[in-house]
Amino acid sequence: MNKELEIDKKLYYFNTKDRYSVYDFSNVLHDLIQKNINRKRQIVFLCIGSDRATGDCLGPIVGYKLEKLQQHNIILYGTLEKPVHAKNLHDTIDYINQYHHNALVIAVDASLGKSAHIGYITVGEGPLLPGAGVDKNLPPVGDIFITGIVNFSGMLDHMLLQTTRLNVVMILADYICKGINYCFYKLNRR
Repeated sequence: MNKELEIDKKLYYFNTKDRYSVYDFSNVLHDLIQKNINRKRQIVFLCIGSDRATGDCLGPIVGYKLEKLQQHNIILYGTLEKPVHAKNLHDTIDYINQYHHNALVIAVDASLGKSAHIGYITVGEGPLLPGAGVDKNLPPVGDIFITGIVNFSGMLDHMLLQTTRLNVVMILADYICKGINYCFYKLNRR
């Protein structure tokens, strides 16, 4: 890998309690999309998670909310009705590679982090490692990733996902969708 490209890659944190940070989130996402897309590339959102664990339902809730933004011509996988999770992730990635060849994939998932970062959004360039916080060995996915830190990382991470407050997940989901909406408004104005 080119060392210069590696240096440019950065992980951005956004506090959902800062009412104006959603605009910063939107601008960073916009810049990452602009950097990684050609005019002919499709944009695929892959929202990962299960609706069976509160802490893991961020991806499907974001997917559910993004369904209403189809005017932005995005392709979407992972909703509350049809979640993408550990059992069908491989098949979904294969399907995306086959039917959306050379698409720009933006992966969205819940994550665990430091207790001071609960309620933060992270955005970065490169693949997401789904399930890494709970020791699942799943394939890396995406060109850009968005994660919402739903709980702290520690012992019994599976239990932490089960006991995560739904309010935290909903705040993160609303924030992510609002930022994506602003981002695509800017992208479609060009």
